Amino acid sequence: MIPGADEYDIDITFDEADIDRLLAVTPEDVEPAESLTYAKNVFIPLTTACRYTCTYCTYFDPPGEASLLSPEEVRETVKMGADAGCTEALFTFGDDPDDRYTKVNDQLAEWGHDSIHSYLREMCELALEEGLLPHSNPGDQTRDQMELVADVNASMGVMLETTADVSAHAGPRRKNPGQRLATIRTAGELNVPFTTGLLVGIGEGWRDRAESLLAIRELHERYSHIQEVIVQNVVPNERSRFEQPSVETMRRAVAMARAALPDEVSVQVPPNLSPTRELLDCGVDDLGGVSPVTDDYINPEYAWPALRELEDIAAEAGVPLRERLPVYRRFLDDEREWTSARIRQKIESDGVAGERYRTVLSRNEPSYRPPS
Repeated sequence: MIPGADEYDIDITFDEADIDRLLAVTPEDVEPAESLTYAKNVFIPLTTACRYTCTYCTYFDPPGEASLLSPEEVRETVKMGADAGCTEALFTFGDDPDDRYTKVNDQLAEWGHDSIHSYLREMCELALEEGLLPHSNPGDQTRDQMELVADVNASMGVMLETTADVSAHAGPRRKNPGQRLATIRTAGELNVPFTTGLLVGIGEGWRDRAESLLAIRELHERYSHIQEVIVQNVVPNERSRFEQPSVETMRRAVAMARAALPDEVSVQVPPNLSPTRELLDCGVDDLGGVSPVTDDYINPEYAWPALRELEDIAAEAGVPLRERLPVYRRFLDDEREWTSARIRQKIESDGVAGERYRTVLSRNEPSYRPPS
């Protein structure tokens, strides 16, 4: 039973034969991708407040120390990104600041907001004005919270991490796999193109990894909304007692993800955290969002690789490297409305931003034509 499944009405069951098949997968059982993709983004850590205190995370700050980016700071960052040719504004922050974060909540109120999601909506609108497509990863969300911001996002995401009950999530505010799956389900119900993933090495076992992938697959089979699954290894940091998983572990985990997921769902590894070159033959086809102008604020000790390094990685694998948008092409072509009219209008608009979006689409998908 998935922890929290009953609380969040998660009706996912696992077939033992499916689990056994995944547990038997090796890198030799999957094919390498025919191309690699990446997105060019700016990383915007809207607040470092988080109700969780996961033992591997350096992102959150305790009450009294957590910061909240101002509209002026956000505008400066997105302008810098637009000038650098980026297409994505990656908004990320810890789960809802609770009553412990009075300073953050007081600041939100001073700026006219009763929640971090209300503020997120305003900042997504700002990013659209400046020519970037928002992709928000605000942790667990209720339906009302996601509905509030969905139409101003090209896509959204949350890491499932694991369906297991692990000590890394311990404490009075522990992460609940049932709640994470409920957030992923809500995205499907709202037709939001969605990114999720596994965090490898936080105390879960191989069966847990198989079950996590099967849970993601089942939700995708219901709603068709998962665009990519990240297979990310935990990395050592000042708070983490976890060792980085071995290359062999990551090769098997990535191959398992590729074998578990439908072909249309990309398998991503973060190139600043993973032994990427040694994983490409395991089914990786995406290298995620890479920023030419901002740090990885969740993993500040691990710098983004330059575009030239991504080109070298692709060249070594003998495959083309193509830039993509934060929303995958198939969601733009589908008759089902996966993106709001506001997002589609931005992509199809005249001007520098619209031209940049369409150039990326045409390079990544040569057959793309804007709807008439």
